[in-house]
Amino acid sequence: MRRNRVLAISFAALLGGAAFAAQAAQLRGVTLVEGETGTHAVLDLSAPADYKVFTLANPHRLVLDLSDSTVAGGFRAPSPNGLVSGVRIGKPAEGDLRVVLDLGSAVQPRSRIEREGDSARLIVELISNDRPSGTPAVARTLEDVIGPGERKLVIAIDAGHGGKDPGAIGPSRKYEKDITLAMARELARQVNADPGMEAFLVRDGDVFIPLHERYQKAREAQADLFISVHADAAHNKAASGASVYVLSLRGASSEAARWLADQENAADLVGGVSLDARDKNLAAVLLDLSQNATMRVSDDVADEVLSALKGMGKTHKKQIERANFVVLRSPDVPSMLVETGFITNPGEETRLSDPAYRGRMATAIVSGVRNYFANQAPPGTWYAARQGTLGGSRQHVVSRGETLSLIAQRHGVPMNSIRAANRLQGDTVKVGERLTIPVASATLAGLPE
Repeated sequence: MRRNRVLAISFAALLGGAAFAAQAAQLRGVTLVEGETGTHAVLDLSAPADYKVFTLANPHRLVLDLSDSTVAGGFRAPSPNGLVSGVRIGKPAEGDLRVVLDLGSAVQPRSRIEREGDSARLIVELISNDRPSGTPAVARTLEDVIGPGERKLVIAIDAGHGGKDPGAIGPSRKYEKDITLAMARELARQVNADPGMEAFLVRDGDVFIPLHERYQKAREAQADLFISVHADAAHNKAASGASVYVLSLRGASSEAARWLADQENAADLVGGVSLDARDKNLAAVLLDLSQNATMRVSDDVADEVLSALKGMGKTHKKQIERANFVVLRSPDVPSMLVETGFITNPGEETRLSDPAYRGRMATAIVSGVRNYFANQAPPGTWYAARQGTLGGSRQHVVSRGETLSLIAQRHGVPMNSIRAANRLQGDTVKVGERLTIPVASATLAGLPE
């Protein structure tokens, strides 16, 4: 699946490995780097840990079992790179942590732990069995891992209400369900006009669709983003301005409980793997990771959309809002709800009924979405292929365990170019620091302006 989903793992017998120290540790992040000597996986740990490493075939995987270890809150699996097509986590035994690297071919692993004060980095070199010993690895691209092509981002657009549910009704008897459908169609038209996106209309007629089915339709379409379109209502007829909502933590928790209570949902969550009673904790951890990552993306996209809507005039609130909307509860599709204005306000009812106004509002929403994906595009997409090319640079936020040399290898840029672009005096970088990564002129050649 293309969605940002964390999958469950199968359990296997432990084989030989390496040990270093027995001390409680947290896995804070995993970085994948493709360099001249092959693919490297760097695990950022809060402390050194005993570990075992082994490989499995059919399909090819590398397994790291870390003793007395847990996964840190906010952990995000990295994007595919080099020989690694995916990273998954699990719990083989109480108190232990398992990290599984899905591989494109068989490998001979070499591993070591490097101390960094109280923290540590577990570095695993993945040497492909397809390469003669001593021969430098041929650099693999994301295309090697996820296949050729530059797929379009799928934007699911949900027109609120419909059919027997008219939604709010304006002073001149305009129905919210009609306003939202017209807005959704215009939004879809502009999304489809973008070379890197395609729209999926959850409803394209005056039909009633239950709330849970709306986000399920977006999941079935493998949407990268879900946008629910509404027109607000208030007793105060002077209330005005657009709003952007994301899911509240309470809404996420209630949906997590519903998914975990449903064995079919739980299996879908973890990629079709059957979860028995012993795996309830694993399912809960996987769902929590998936939801946290999804909600972070939702927040970031919603911020971009709200900023773009502010360009049209005053918004109802200065910041994104959080609410327990059922349609926003998908655990693996970033979602937002846009209140395009107050249909109960006579002036806004008139504007929302105007195709030209709806066109301008759709332009603002699409530009916000475009701004986000221009910098945070999923691998293998049209936007990812052109990421950072318009300005001749891209941005990189330093994660735990990353060094300047690893960042340079990851982006295929010389270290001195990164130093010069950021006026760095040495090779020290700080966690959270935003670096400008220069784009080589050859990368820019031949791309449309």
